[in-house]
Amino acid sequence: MNTEQFSRHIRLPHFGAAGQKKISRAKVFIVGAGGLSSPSAIYLASAGIGTIGLIDNDSVELSNLPRQILHNKNTLDELKITSAEKRLKQINPDIKLDLFAERLKADNISSILKDYDVVIDGSDNFPTKFLLNDACVLNGKPLIHAGVLRYTGQVMTIIPSSSPLRAQLGSACYRCIFPEPPPADSIPTCEQAGILNTVAGIIGLIQATEAIKLLLNIGDLLTNRLLVFDALEMTFRNIDIKRNPSCPVCSNKN
Repeated sequence: MNTEQFSRHIRLPHFGAAGQKKISRAKVFIVGAGGLSSPSAIYLASAGIGTIGLIDNDSVELSNLPRQILHNKNTLDELKITSAEKRLKQINPDIKLDLFAERLKADNISSILKDYDVVIDGSDNFPTKFLLNDACVLNGKPLIHAGVLRYTGQVMTIIPSSSPLRAQLGSACYRCIFPEPPPADSIPTCEQAGILNTVAGIIGLIQATEAIKLLLNIGDLLTNRLLVFDALEMTFRNIDIKRNPSCPVCSNKN
């Protein structure tokens, strides 16, 4: 560990050299290499996270560049994970990257997630978000959910009761709020409705911050609350969430 490189972390209360060493041994899995995942991955890599896993089977397009800051015009048409690898290795040559050029599906998700400490949801569709929530709860993996659209974003941290990290929290999961995915085409995508690039940046950085706090067991997490950001009003508000005793995924009845 380069103490000079991470000296500002080491000077932090509740962090120190021991915290930086813990960060260097951590494994974080990030779903997607787009607008939310880009700032999360960049800041986690620069923080000294030891291993980052990335899954995405899309290629870089020109319309991605305003918010997907892992990529640039020189990597247009490349696979996003290939473009991301170049950028993250520039930031932290010592980082280990696990790259998956595929989609996350029911038949591969458990085997992919099994080796990671924390999962960050940078996906852009509801089927993946529900799949990710269910798999993380069932496999005891802490999940940092997020979503963005137009000028707004939301974040919440989900800690399954079987998680080795902060298991005592046993928080509400995504299905406690939304039991089922919305009907197809009932909610517009960012491609259809637009997204302010800085909103994705702000929310992605909050996800990275939650991951670091979770790994170091410091601070209060966004468990049992949904943090909602509105860029037009420049406000953050917390919506309290209760664990649903009848949740089809995280209730004790299952």
